[in-house]
Order: sequence, then C-alpha cells, then structure tokens
Amino acid sequence: MLNNTGFDLWADNYDESVKVSEENNLYPFAGYKEILNQIFNIVMEKKDTDVLDIGFGTGVLTNKLYENGHLIDGVDFSAQMISIAEVKMPAANLMEWDIVNGLPAALQEKKYDFIVSTYALHHLNDEEKIVFIRELLSHLKTGGQLLIGDIAFGKREQLEACRETHLKSWDDDEFYFVADELNTALDGVCACEFYEVSHCGGVMVITV
Repeated sequence: MLNNTGFDLWADNYDESVKVSEENNLYPFAGYKEILNQIFNIVMEKKDTDVLDIGFGTGVLTNKLYENGHLIDGVDFSAQMISIAEVKMPAANLMEWDIVNGLPAALQEKKYDFIVSTYALHHLNDEEKIVFIRELLSHLKTGGQLLIGDIAFGKREQLEACRETHLKSWDDDEFYFVADELNTALDGVCACEFYEVSHCGGVMVITV
C-alpha cells in the first residue's frame, strides 16, 4: 500500500498511470472516466453547492466542479498532489490530512450538499470505512448525498473472481467495496445504491 510519501512520488504521473489502466479496461482503473462522469453529473443537477472531496488527488473531478461554481473543501494526504490541485483551484479550501484520523477539526462544524470520494476509501479497512462513512453522513445537509466512486463490486463473488483474474497485480493491502455488504453494515442508517460501471468499479450513492 502506498503511504503519503509514495503518493507524493507518484503524483506527477498519477493521471497517466490511471489512463493506461482505464484505456486497456484493466484492474484497478477500468471505467475510471465514466465513474467520475457519473458523480459529476449527479452534483451538476444542483447549482452552487457545498462539496467536500475526500482524497481529491490532482483534482481531476473536483476541478470540474470548481469551474462550474461549486464551493470546494477537500482533504488529501499527499502534499505534492495538493500542490498540483491548488494550481487548478486557487480559491478552494484544500487540506493535507490522513482520513485514518476521521475529518480534521476545521471541518467538524460544516455541512455539505455533497461529499464525494473517488479511489480513496479503499485505503481504509472494512471496519474503518464504515466508521468513516457514518462520520461523513453526519456532515451532510438534509437530502445531501455521499457519492463514492471506487474499485467496487456488487457481491463478494465478483470481487474474488476479479482477484483471481488479476493475481499478479492485485493489491492485498487495499480493501475494496462490496455493495451488498456495505448495505448490511449501514442497515438502519440509510441504504446504498450501487451502479456498476466496469468489472472492477462502480458508483455508490448514499442519501440522507
């Protein structure tokens, strides 16, 4: 698993690495553009919203929302990626932070129309993800949505099949979403709708 130093070193060619994987329809980034596009389109159904991006990276998605008038807060643990994103979004509120520690104190009193996260939450283990997702849900306005685009599967069997196909490149230090298991974990809080985009990726929409 890459730590923040690893992501700093990867920052300058991160987008190119994603492009190669996506264009060849390979794990882990097959469907990447469509996943980001679906999230973009959902947010764009409303104007001038407050958006929190968890793990915004180089700002591929967030910059498009920023350019369309949405107010952006963001957290990421790579200082180098933040530097790249700040050039694109000088007025955004971008913070260096490790989500293993939840949200930073500066955001604890804030509420958002949308909280988005793409290809970041799989760095948390399954238990940490649920704790963090519950925290994020508490920071949504009424009717707000948590939009997660990531390496994800509808059922555990699909994850295992993908793992068998990509054993040589599979990262056992990452923890991928299984939609029906997430729904079970969130039972009684809210439901998660899962939209499969590729054999290893999709979008999860959680509404409060």
